[in-house]
Amino acid sequence: MTRTDHRHRHLDRIAEVRAGEGAEKVGYPIGIRTVEVVGTEPVGSGLIRLTLGGSGLDGFEAHVPDEHVKLVFADPDGTLRLPEPNGTMLSWPRPSPTSREYTVRRFDPAARHLDIDIAVHDGGLAAEWARTARVGEPVHVAGPPGGLVVPDSYDKYLLAGDITALPAIARWLEEMPPSAEGWAVVEVADAGEQIPLDGPDGVEVRWLHRAGARAGTADLLEPALRSLPVPGPSDEDSLYVWLAGEAGTLKPLRRWVRDELRLAKGDYDITGYWKLGIADYDDDHH
Repeated sequence: MTRTDHRHRHLDRIAEVRAGEGAEKVGYPIGIRTVEVVGTEPVGSGLIRLTLGGSGLDGFEAHVPDEHVKLVFADPDGTLRLPEPNGTMLSWPRPSPTSREYTVRRFDPAARHLDIDIAVHDGGLAAEWARTARVGEPVHVAGPPGGLVVPDSYDKYLLAGDITALPAIARWLEEMPPSAEGWAVVEVADAGEQIPLDGPDGVEVRWLHRAGARAGTADLLEPALRSLPVPGPSDEDSLYVWLAGEAGTLKPLRRWVRDELRLAKGDYDITGYWKLGIADYDDDHH
């Protein structure tokens, strides 16, 4: 099977799912790329945008808002152990090198620029690195391995999460059909972490402020989402729900979506991006 066949197959599948009835994760051929930092800038007070560029981005694929890449870091002794291409997949060395997953915020193939927005927090490996990253510094990027393709046909959409979900939510809003309707709810520390969002007129944006509470400890998302007039199981309108953020915060919302809204598996995606107290958390759903 040639690479061309693989390429067309996943692009065809993305188009089929987008035109269909339910969401589905679609894989793309995964590469490992060496690129370089071409710029950094704050995005509000809670995110740092890294713009990566260079010829290493030739052939990079970006299709959907929740896709992610892994940034691969050197070992503490400075040794860099990168995964190796294996057909359309990657073979990772053992033990696994240190890496962190980030949403593809924006990809511009003409400019060969890849934007990644990293949440700023004390003690985070990538956050500390992002604060001091210099233009010209090499960066090793694996993926994306694929992404969640969501049809444009839902009557309502509910997107919600904390600041780690904000880059994906921002991209979702930009790429939705102009006629889309629904809600985007984002928990942030304070007004300084709010950023301009460019979404359809029919999508209402709500910001929740933690007001001094530590990230992952404020009980804000669940009551805020429960207060929304989302379609219930007896309503005719279809609903798609996408939630991401601190894993513990999302637990009651998983139950709400599954047991009370009674959404089918293809009608929601809930992903723990991080877990309070665990440095390198990896949710199987991600």
